[in-house]
Amino acid sequence: MPKRLRPQMAFGEIISFAYDTFCSNKVRFILTALGMVIGTASLILVVTIGMTGRQYALGQIQAIGTNEIWAEYEGGEHISNASLDPLTLEDLQAVQEQVPGVIAASPVVTLGERIPIGHGDEKDVQILGVYPEYQHVRNLTVLSGRFFDREDSQAHNKVAVITEKMARTVYGSPQAAVGKIIKLTGLPFTIIGTFKESGETFGETEVSDYSMAIPYSVSRYFLETPTIKMVYFSMEDAAMVVPATTQIKRVLQSRHRAESVYNVQNLTAVLAMMDRIATGLTWVLLLISMVTLVVSGIGIMNIMLATVTSRIREIGIRKAVGATNREIRFQFLAEAILISVIGGFVGIVIGLAIPYSVRFLTEYRIPISGLSAIIAIIVSSVVGVIFGTVPAARAAQLDPVESLRYE
Repeated sequence: MPKRLRPQMAFGEIISFAYDTFCSNKVRFILTALGMVIGTASLILVVTIGMTGRQYALGQIQAIGTNEIWAEYEGGEHISNASLDPLTLEDLQAVQEQVPGVIAASPVVTLGERIPIGHGDEKDVQILGVYPEYQHVRNLTVLSGRFFDREDSQAHNKVAVITEKMARTVYGSPQAAVGKIIKLTGLPFTIIGTFKESGETFGETEVSDYSMAIPYSVSRYFLETPTIKMVYFSMEDAAMVVPATTQIKRVLQSRHRAESVYNVQNLTAVLAMMDRIATGLTWVLLLISMVTLVVSGIGIMNIMLATVTSRIREIGIRKAVGATNREIRFQFLAEAILISVIGGFVGIVIGLAIPYSVRFLTEYRIPISGLSAIIAIIVSSVVGVIFGTVPAARAAQLDPVESLRYE
């Protein structure tokens, strides 16, 4: 037999022996591969869950508006109530003139009122005095009716839009609320629409469950001084948000006393933080799924050690007819790798089938990572190599004479 053909024949023999071994011990090897199936499927599902969580969180924040910047007065050291230095409409106009890229802006003033909700009960309602641009800046969703426009604001029309929760509680539905009259300090306001925020704000918002927005020009009737609580700006492009935030703060600070403090924020930091949290959680879950793979690898090693013990005589016969230690080692290592790879492939199929089923059966577009499947099969192969090395080495080191005598 030519020496150069020996490796090819040895490889075919190894595959044949591995197949015969699997067929003669089906239950044992299925149970051994089961741990790898669970571990590999868990790894893919963990990545899918992490990506889904990140997509949801970022989607919620982006729904609020990634082009959004807001500014508010925070006070300052050695400032009494008599010397407050809040924001004004002139500040808003100055920012629009001096900061490029600002396409919309709206002040926000807040007032409080108690209104009847039926059956003799009353409810505290937060009134927001805003510009018509507030709908665009805050990316609000109008559920019924309409948001007040510039004509309403210029004409000082007594119109209002209320939140979905308030409409359902007081009037039964958003549609039923349109056209109803609410009296604020004796003045009748006509509800012309209902709205809700486009994304979950996790409580970080000036809009409460019972909020009512009215034109800023009308809210001035209820204010003693023409000051505003906060100002919202919307930028032309999301890439302009970070530099514009610094510019807006500089403009506001230049128009007020040096000791006054103005907080100017955007959602860029929140987006980065949510991305880091989602990535961190994904890595933690990945480490947990790795533990499952390690445990299944230990199971493979134990089974292969038991297999070596039960096949000592076979090993002796193979060595007697010319098998080298290297071939014996590769024989058992190949069996361990095959168990890992077969379990890995089945786990990948299961891990991908579940999110694909969700996408097919529901409207949710769960993200699926092909990279996670590649990583899973690589990891399962590595586990097979690592935990198959000890049994393979033990089989290769057996003495052929003692092995033939083994009963």
